[in-house]
Amino acid sequence: AKALEGAHKELGDIDKVHDLMDDITEQQEIANEISSAISAPMGFGQDIDEDDLLAELEGMEQEDISSQMLDIPSAALDLPSVPTGVPTTATQEEEDPDMAALAAWAT
Repeated sequence: AKALEGAHKELGDIDKVHDLMDDITEQQEIANEISSAISAPMGFGQDIDEDDLLAELEGMEQEDISSQMLDIPSAALDLPSVPTGVPTTATQEEEDPDMAALAAWAT
């Protein structure tokens, strides 16, 4: 009984209790708003097609690859020059006697 009397004295009149209850209710409403905002799906209610997103991503990747291909340094393309003269043949070896006899027979 003394504990209740102490609590009543600490809280004061009933208007303070109602104010306290209103504050608690207001804080609960704010907490509910925050909770619903956090749990709401992203995109603000827009339906997003995953196929469209994947197609856009592939396009962006292709653009990136294309730009990388155009930025190849010229040092990587240092190729030997094209020959301008007529190729020379190796020195002829002595003709095999069997081949000479075959050539003579054929003519």
